[in-house]
Amino acid sequence: MGNLADKQIIVGVTGGIAAYKTAELVRQLRRAGAQVRVVMTAAAQAFVTPLSFQALSGHRVYCDMLDTEHESAMGHIELARWAHCLLIAPASADFIARIAHGHANDLLSTLCLATPADLFIAPAMNQQMWRNAAVQDNIDILKKRNLRILGPAEGEQACGDTGPGRMQEPFELLEALSLASASESPLQDCKVLITAGPTQEPIDPVRFISNRSSGKMGYALAQAMRDRGAQVVLVSGPVSRPPPPGIDVIAVRTAEEMYQAVIQALAGVNIFIGSAAVADYTPAQQYAEKIKKNGSVLELDLRPTKDILGSVATSAAPPFTVGFAAETTQLEKYARGKLENKQIDMIAANQVGTGRGGFYSDENSLLVIWKGGSQVFAMQNKVSLAQRLADLIVERYDEHKISGSL
Repeated sequence: MGNLADKQIIVGVTGGIAAYKTAELVRQLRRAGAQVRVVMTAAAQAFVTPLSFQALSGHRVYCDMLDTEHESAMGHIELARWAHCLLIAPASADFIARIAHGHANDLLSTLCLATPADLFIAPAMNQQMWRNAAVQDNIDILKKRNLRILGPAEGEQACGDTGPGRMQEPFELLEALSLASASESPLQDCKVLITAGPTQEPIDPVRFISNRSSGKMGYALAQAMRDRGAQVVLVSGPVSRPPPPGIDVIAVRTAEEMYQAVIQALAGVNIFIGSAAVADYTPAQQYAEKIKKNGSVLELDLRPTKDILGSVATSAAPPFTVGFAAETTQLEKYARGKLENKQIDMIAANQVGTGRGGFYSDENSLLVIWKGGSQVFAMQNKVSLAQRLADLIVERYDEHKISGSL
């Protein structure tokens, strides 16, 4: 389940004020490429309308056990079989009690009994209710049945109390689903090294040469490879993004620092993904003090930076090496040239400067090329794109292992 792209997930919503967070969770699941169906209890509909979840999931919301439109085909059984995973968020104390004791008096509780999918519970209730012995006994029952309990978190609650009982935040639940079955991944024993973001080449203490890279694609790729069970090391240039959970991040600033960090971390790496927009040139001289404007022309002497991608690909025991190319013209021509010149295994190329996708955007499209093949990924959000690219990298990496290239 590490890869959420195209995973079929039922999100069950029970009665509780935390249901408003579930709307954001559904949105994030879809951004991650998952197919989502929402099932609501009657109590849940008092907090958030089915129409809201319909808009966010892109599908009808299931509320009634006896739906005459679908019950002729045993719709609830069909839905139970459809799911790869069922997450109940929020899970109220009442609903936890009902599934602990095998009740099936509404659609959601029936699905919990009828589905072979993995079940996840995200409790949400008052802190005193959570501490109640009856609730804890029910939680213990569910744990013994291998249902996975996510949270609850501690903090201020809607009732004014403070303590355990808050539903985990949507991003935490998303991370939990992504990590749940990473052990099933073919990358479980792999080490993946990724570069992301721009570099900054200093001119003086206040100025530098850089580019428009935001690091979004590299960070999304790092999380996608982590979700497939890999040990991920991310060498990141300066970006305004938090470190992804479960990933070792090495922060660098210049192209030289990125080069040194990559070379030092290269031992034992199985897959290298160079998604960083590394500066091609750096000032030959860095001024110790701020350069003052005096009306004359300022000339900078620039020298080429070290070739990180080429150095990795031609190292003594090179990993499976994936490069990136951002081009403004002749995308395929320049990408194929880079693939051959740097002796890498795969290259992901994207068009920039067209008004959609590319730097800063949440969307992108890619032309991926390798020796003997290629694939086009249409414009989509970068989280989903990273998941699909990760699948392709794993596929090509496996083929290289089989063929003995690695």
